[in-house]
Amino acid sequence: MATKVGVIGAGGMLQYHVPGFRQGGGEVTAIADVNEAAAKTAAGKYDVAATFGDVAKMLETDIDAVSIIVPNKFHAPLAIQALEAGKHVFCEKPPALNAAEVEDMMAAAGKAGKTLMFNFNNRARPESQAMIRYIRDGVVGEINSAQSQWIRRTGIPGFGGWFTTKALSGGGPLIDLLHMVDLSLYFMGYPDPAHVLGQTYDDFITDPGHKGPWGIPDNAEGTTDVEASAHGFVTFKSGQVLGIRTSWAEMNEREVVSVVFQGTKAGGKVERLFGIDGLDETAIDSCELYVQENGNSVNRRIITEACEDMGRVNSAANFVETIEGKSEPLNTPDEALKLMQIIDALFASAQSGGPVAL
Repeated sequence: MATKVGVIGAGGMLQYHVPGFRQGGGEVTAIADVNEAAAKTAAGKYDVAATFGDVAKMLETDIDAVSIIVPNKFHAPLAIQALEAGKHVFCEKPPALNAAEVEDMMAAAGKAGKTLMFNFNNRARPESQAMIRYIRDGVVGEINSAQSQWIRRTGIPGFGGWFTTKALSGGGPLIDLLHMVDLSLYFMGYPDPAHVLGQTYDDFITDPGHKGPWGIPDNAEGTTDVEASAHGFVTFKSGQVLGIRTSWAEMNEREVVSVVFQGTKAGGKVERLFGIDGLDETAIDSCELYVQENGNSVNRRIITEACEDMGRVNSAANFVETIEGKSEPLNTPDEALKLMQIIDALFASAQSGGPVAL
């Protein structure tokens, strides 16, 4: 029988989750949202049978799994509620507000004996999967160092909404755009972090000239108390190192989304360059390996299929395939915990002005 999935949240990510679960062989049978009218509208659009205004009522049905698409503050409590109800959980990024919440989610998953996964969709991009195969085949050798970047010049997703309210989001671009940090760690083998040194900046965070072309409506009565950009440096117990640069509003030529790494046999880069409008349709994806051959420096361009959605559909499909034993999971709770520990430490370092040991 197909895995039955219920979705919590009737927002825009449904456009990827629903086709992804169906691609993986699952069946989306219900949508729950505190605004049940929004759930009904979404259900009509995506041909989903049932809607609920109360998550608890949906969890009483015969669904096997839950997808969580809500503001970050509610990731952990809803995931734990679903796990305790005996459902597998696929949660949007970030995993939670902080590492302590991820530990609570992991404990609930372990007790329930259910799968807990997160939408680190950039791992599911064709470029990323091509690169990880080269890495695992030994072409790259040991990755000594990597640099992660998600830089936006005009990318604030609305003022005064939940994205810019730290109590609801946990932070600004460092949390919202954590994908390249995760992808770097994925390529590096997710080593154990040792120390984190970082700084955050709030330049332009209230400047409407730096608002992005998408996101949520402004709320003049709301709060804007998160960083506009974050920079950091992570050392690992393995001796590896990682540089981090991420921003919603920072002067740069254009929006750049990339992981660059340096290995003992080869270097590499996975990158997405956006057009001036910052929209997916104008983005250019690339994947390259840097090697020495016959005394020459050679840049190998890796050709992959186009994937405008940055792996979002494939990521959701992998969740269902994992539950059904058809695929290995693209991410694990242990990795999510390390990622949030690094983010927590960078924020702590920015506040203290010194390095943080992990």
